[in-house]
Formats: sequence, structure tokens, C-alpha cells
Amino acid sequence: MTKPFTHVDGTTVVGGLLGGITVADGPTDEQLAVLQAVGSHYLGCDDLDLSKVAPLGPADIADVLRDHHDARRFHQLHVALEAARHPQAPAQVDAVERYADALGVSGADLQLFRSLIDEGLDGAARDYRRFVQGETPLRAEPTLVREGQDLTAPEPELVERLHAFADLDEDSLGRAFLRFYERTGLNLPGNDPALMNHFYVAHDMTHVIAGIGTSAPSEISLSGFMLAMEDNDINFSALLSSLIIHEAGFGQPTSIKAAETETLTRPGAPELLGREMARGAKCTADFSLVDHFALAPLPLAEVRAKFGVVAPDNPEDGFHIW
Repeated sequence: MTKPFTHVDGTTVVGGLLGGITVADGPTDEQLAVLQAVGSHYLGCDDLDLSKVAPLGPADIADVLRDHHDARRFHQLHVALEAARHPQAPAQVDAVERYADALGVSGADLQLFRSLIDEGLDGAARDYRRFVQGETPLRAEPTLVREGQDLTAPEPELVERLHAFADLDEDSLGRAFLRFYERTGLNLPGNDPALMNHFYVAHDMTHVIAGIGTSAPSEISLSGFMLAMEDNDINFSALLSSLIIHEAGFGQPTSIKAAETETLTRPGAPELLGREMARGAKCTADFSLVDHFALAPLPLAEVRAKFGVVAPDNPEDGFHIW
């Protein structure tokens, strides 16, 4: 497993994160549950007892997280904990901004949660829609992206390419992709206008290879898996989007009937996030934006082995499609 932080131990990171959520009346139970799970599994803190961890302030954590990669990853975890606070508090948003400033980190996420405080749900939702318009094309299936495409029309040729996976071997990634759509009852990309089609091909191939289902806790955990697999801006945008849609509740794509909040209070959800981040960190390369059509004829087990994807601790827990 790749060590998440290169120059500091996990307990120190937990101390900084604990300091970053110790605001107003203190951390919420949900925030503590998420921190406990992420600290125990992803950060490798054995026998973690949060009551015995000393909170660290912005200057203290910045003094030890001098590597920009470490600082950015700390901020990403801090944002996840920020999203897990309900109701959201100005003091929490202020704290994330103070820690980010001390660490020299910036990003669109800071504006999104500031808008939630300053402008309410409508203002935050407008900012989120602008954010999605910019980041969704970056998460599209690479070989499908082309100039001058009509995003308002269906893509029957894409549907035909995907249906052709039925001619592949039963154990192939392509057949597993089709089974994923049969199981979920989702419409194959290409049947609807093209705006999200290329995103869904890449996103759902990632679901299949990682072996993670489509419930709200699973969606958040898949994004956490991706971030742990490769800490880049695209994967952080995936986690941020999942948290906003399924946890903070001010983003609602057409694929879900109603905005969702407090997903990480559900039984097993914090633990799932921590364990999936730990599993993602064991991968040897990021498979979320590779050429999935080229991989489709290969056995799914071979694709997973190629990228170092290990089996979940409990594939039958209802959160996985292993």
C-alpha cells in the first residue's frame, strides 16, 4: 500500500484533521465517525482512539506538512469532513479556509462551501453547476472526446459499440460492463443526448473494475477510492462532486430523484469510505481514464490484476459488485 503522506505519520494527520473540525460546539458524531474510519484504514492508525489525539491548529499542521502533495491531500480530507457537518456552520467553513491558507492550498471547493454559507442552497447550487460544467468533460472516456460534437443528440453509434460487448467472452470486462447495466437498470450511454454519455462510460467502467456498487455510500466511496488511487485534481473533483450530491445536498443531477444529505451517517458508510480509500491506495495505477474500449475484451480479473485492484474485505456486504 502506498503511504498516503510521505513525510509525516498518520496520527499527526489525524490530529490536524481533528483540529480542523473542532469548531463551534466541537466535531459532530458523523465527522468523528468518518475521521475514525479514514484514520484507521486509509491513514494506517492502528487502534486509533480519537479521544487521545491532540488537535493541531493551522500553523502546527502547516509546520509538518511542508510537502505540497501532503498539504493538498490533507486539504482534500479536510473538505470531506467539512461536507459531513450538518447543519453546515460558518465556523467550519472558516476553519477549512484558515487551514488551506496556512498550507498554501486553493481550489474551487473553497468557494462552493463559502457560497453555501453566504448565499444559501440556491447560491451554492449555482456555483456547483458552473463547477460541473467545467469538470465533467475532464472525466469523459478519452477515446470518445472529439471536437464539434452535437451534445444535444443521442449517439446510436455509441450504443452499437457498447452492445457489441455481448460478443466478448463471458469473463471479459465488456460483458461485466453490460451486466452492470442489467443489474442497475440504467440506460446505456448513447440512448440519451450526449452531454453525459462519455462521462458515464468512464465512470461506470470504473465502478466495474473497482467492484463498487451504485448506492449513495458506494458512490462516495468510489470517489474516495479514486482519490487514494491517484491524487490529482480530476479525482478530487470526483470526490467533491459525490460529497456535494450525496452528503452536502446542494447538487442534484438528473440521475437521482432528490437531493441527498447525511449519507455518511448510514450504517457502515464511514467504514466503507475508509476501507475503500485503503483499497484504492493499493492500486498500482489509475484506471479511471484509460482506454476502456481497449481493455473490454480482456478478462475482468486480468484487468484488475493489471492495476493492482484487490478484493474488498467483504464483497457480499451489499456495497460491492465483485
